[in-house]
Amino acid sequence: MSKMTIGIFGGGQLGRMMAQAALPLNIQCTFFEANTDCPSAVLGQVISSQDQDGLQQFTKSADVFSLEFENTPLADVDQLTQSKQIYPPRQALAIAQNRLLEKSLFDELDIPVAPYRAVDSLESLQQAVSDLGLPIVLKTATGGYDGKGQFVLKNETQINEAWAELGAAKSLIAESFVQFNREVSIIAVRGQDGEVRTWDLAENHHHHGILSHSIVPAPNSLHLQPIAEEYITRLLNHLDYVGVLTLELFVTEQGMFANEMAPRVHNSGHWSIEGAVCSQFENHIRAVAGLPLGSTQTIRPTVMVNIISQYPKTESVLALDSAHLHLYDKSEREGRKLGHITLTPKSKDELTAQCRALSQILPESLALNENMQIEI
Repeated sequence: MSKMTIGIFGGGQLGRMMAQAALPLNIQCTFFEANTDCPSAVLGQVISSQDQDGLQQFTKSADVFSLEFENTPLADVDQLTQSKQIYPPRQALAIAQNRLLEKSLFDELDIPVAPYRAVDSLESLQQAVSDLGLPIVLKTATGGYDGKGQFVLKNETQINEAWAELGAAKSLIAESFVQFNREVSIIAVRGQDGEVRTWDLAENHHHHGILSHSIVPAPNSLHLQPIAEEYITRLLNHLDYVGVLTLELFVTEQGMFANEMAPRVHNSGHWSIEGAVCSQFENHIRAVAGLPLGSTQTIRPTVMVNIISQYPKTESVLALDSAHLHLYDKSEREGRKLGHITLTPKSKDELTAQCRALSQILPESLALNENMQIEI
């Protein structure tokens, strides 16, 4: 193929890993980002979103476009698509930016969700509590990530406090609190020709609302895989989607409930760089570029561990035989994702030993459970 350039809205670690996957295919990337000293800067031209003519420059910089975060301004996408193509499509982005639209789409496609109500006033919050019962999770309909923009309402005395904290957003959603056993995510890719491929389910574990680690294949989930694949395929085809899409799901006694979708490559799919034949990043680039998709088969069971807040010693991580280290070139900050470690153990005993070692290497608050379940 002739040399191609893909423009990416955003220049964080997801853009960085997309660009890393693009280089072997002789595909260049440019980035539209406020911080020109971003993680992606070493891999391509960064055009400042703060410049008056930045969007115009960015539009000229590439042949086709994509994004690394779902809060990409729709106004920018609308201007760009007057002359260029973006994948995933605008419709998917608009729905993912609004939890009420998202839940409505899940309902339309018969993808189960927890009962919910739209909230736009203190009175409607009180009505939602009456309709749904307690506890409920109150969330801003737009914005919010990694646990931000949320309030878990456990008793009626908290109604005024919850409204005071989140009411300024004007548009909120109240969801019944799902008693779930665990959270899993299904990641899939759809090509421009409509072909769909899915990766194995990941089981996700969080710490203070931030993804701590993912296990693939998700333990005891063979019966869930085809159901999750059916749900995400409905979404992909309905949206005429191109690229990687992620669907987060709660596993409950009553079955799986959809939590939210992300129209992009996803933290819970980082394992695929070492753990799958073709990673989420490479397949996303392939889809956006109009190339055939690669196999999503898992090579071996894999654990992905996020590095959060502070860096470990590189030599300590690399001393672990099956560890692969990915650093994002970001400064340390509380709650910030700085990198990830992928473990590809050959046995449960090796996994136990490596989790034990990692719990000493990483900050204590993010120590792993050395009795982690994994199917090897």
